Amino acid sequence: MRRCRSASRTAPSQRTPPRRRSHGAGGYPFVTAPDDLSKPIVWRPELIPVTVILDAAPDGFETAAPVNPLAIGALLADLAGIDERHVVVADTAGEHRLWLRDPTPGRPLAAVIPLDKDFITRVASLLRFHRRLLGRAPGPLPRGWPLTAYRLARLDLMLRALDLRSTGATYRQIAVELGREEAARLPATEWKISAARSFVVRLVRDATAFANGDYRKLLRIR
Repeated sequence: MRRCRSASRTAPSQRTPPRRRSHGAGGYPFVTAPDDLSKPIVWRPELIPVTVILDAAPDGFETAAPVNPLAIGALLADLAGIDERHVVVADTAGEHRLWLRDPTPGRPLAAVIPLDKDFITRVASLLRFHRRLLGRAPGPLPRGWPLTAYRLARLDLMLRALDLRSTGATYRQIAVELGREEAARLPATEWKISAARSFVVRLVRDATAFANGDYRKLLRIR
């Protein structure tokens, strides 16, 4: 589990990634297994509701607009695979994540919005993207995406605590490493009931759960 920082807004990569696909439960929750986690990750659309799903428009809707991601903005990610094309488009107001189920150039497209518990978020994301297509300000990202500074800071502490624990550090040693220096001076009886120990225990517990699959919860809009 690593936190990704925004990539620079450069031209899209011309490299086509291997045609690998997530296998659902027990597999990776990405469109393709990422080789470089320093760039934006393209998550499976069913897991991240801010993804706009686009497919060929039904018969009779020939006037529906096609979508050329390159004409919208700089591409932070552009992946092609067995389930067609996934792109992340840069925007100063917040990125747009697209799944083009039919990437045929010039093909009239329609939006697909699953009737699931994330319906409202999917609609909000689609409206943002549609405003961008019209050349208007798209507006802010749905509330809860991306992660807040507070949640990112706590995730950083969780990762550090889990790394230390995996190398054999005690809870007291972890507390000191994370800035709770008073933990080193506490008698054993006081340490066992201290706020510092409780804090570290919670960090390690939550980090372990995340490492075992709970990290997917970060993709849910709260």
